[in-house]
Amino acid sequence: MTSSSTETTDLTERIIDRIEQLILEAESQTKPLELDPYRSQLFELFVTADGAGLTNEKSAGALSADSICRSLGLRWGLASAARDAVSQQSRIPPEHLARMRLLWSVMRMWMEWSYAWNRWTEFNSSDGETSRTST
Repeated sequence: MTSSSTETTDLTERIIDRIEQLILEAESQTKPLELDPYRSQLFELFVTADGAGLTNEKSAGALSADSICRSLGLRWGLASAARDAVSQQSRIPPEHLARMRLLWSVMRMWMEWSYAWNRWTEFNSSDGETSRTST
């Protein structure tokens, strides 16, 4: 593994760890992630990831909404909890369902930011004026 790929992997892990900390803090405070301070801090992590080229889904160590949720879901055992609920024909335990909802919130915001970030130049000209086409 090269130094650059090690640094990328380390940064990816640090960002995921920080996202996890924010989610757990919001959960413990029973506050929505969509409001500050959580939203702003999550957006800062998105900007850091994008600046490092990690939001491009084709890059190694990509931090797409899917990969973040997959990683945290694995850490928290959400896939096995869902499988167990299906096999036992029961409900997903409330603590797992609450975490899934929090991950969906992160996933939705991350996807919205990615979409907006990727389309910025399409809707903004170099002189700062909007260059939208009329619909």
